[in-house]
Amino acid sequence: MKLDDINWKILKCLQKNARQSNTEIAKQVNISSPAVAERIRKMEDIGIIQGYHAKVSHYETGHQLKAIITLRAFMGRLKPFLEIVKNFDEVVNCYRITGNENIVMEVVLNNQKHLEKFIDQLITYGETRTHIVLSNVVENNPILRKTHF
Repeated sequence: MKLDDINWKILKCLQKNARQSNTEIAKQVNISSPAVAERIRKMEDIGIIQGYHAKVSHYETGHQLKAIITLRAFMGRLKPFLEIVKNFDEVVNCYRITGNENIVMEVVLNNQKHLEKFIDQLITYGETRTHIVLSNVVENNPILRKTHF
């Protein structure tokens, strides 16, 4: 499927607010509501649109800390870590990366004591670095049509 200008406009609308109706999107992109629904369905079918999610405040749910933790795995400990990390409730996002560290995790924690206990679990897998998030500067920016340089 080729992403034309209209598809890109629909994607931008959905990334801004996935709960808006097809009618609202249709008004913004100047096509009919059924045409919007069909385009969305096709983009879902081929995996361009992979899901719809609620944005939840970590702070309002009682998690006082948000942190970015990097892990440099010990020899032979990366594969076990990749399996266990899926079971940590604290981990919101986890990325396997290149460079000195192997892993970057975004985590939410109740407090400093919780952070300490969580790091104690991680240090059996490798060396960690923790960065406390103070605020979000850019969050969930929409993916836009690629530009050519």
